[in-house]
Amino acid sequence: MSKISLAEAVKLKSLLSKRIHELEEEMDRVAFIEIEKGSKVPKQVRTILDVEQELEEVRKDFRLLDKLMYQANIENEITFNDESLTIVEAIELATQLRAKARKFKEYGSAQKEEYSYSYGEGVSLIKVAMFEPETYRLKGLEIERQANRLSNLINAKNYAIELDFDSEKYF
Repeated sequence: MSKISLAEAVKLKSLLSKRIHELEEEMDRVAFIEIEKGSKVPKQVRTILDVEQELEEVRKDFRLLDKLMYQANIENEITFNDESLTIVEAIELATQLRAKARKFKEYGSAQKEEYSYSYGEGVSLIKVAMFEPETYRLKGLEIERQANRLSNLINAKNYAIELDFDSEKYF
């Protein structure tokens, strides 16, 4: 059986999902035909059974590929910040780091003090940051760099891992 890298599998899974939707639409097109009463039904190039059979084959390949990808993401590890992580953990950590960086950068763009709108006469309200915005801006940038580094490690690992999957009919 031929092999495919985990990185290629990610792309192929997206392609298979799109193909499943296309075949479902084709089933809708070939399932019904409008003709004048008494007219002969025209010969179809592909019948609903043809499309249904292809759809089942693609769905079966999708399930197999999905299973192989999940196994690879659990069985393979990368090292990040002196910690060994499965790929699935690393993917989640990268997502969490990006969310943390986004929040920290949001705080980093805040003003240390800003005037708020008054709700009463003669009362001035000031919104005061209970942190140093510049510190959070810098922390946000550093965490974003970590997320990028982790993503690069995941991508490199994805190209190094090979799955037993025949992708010839799709690529």
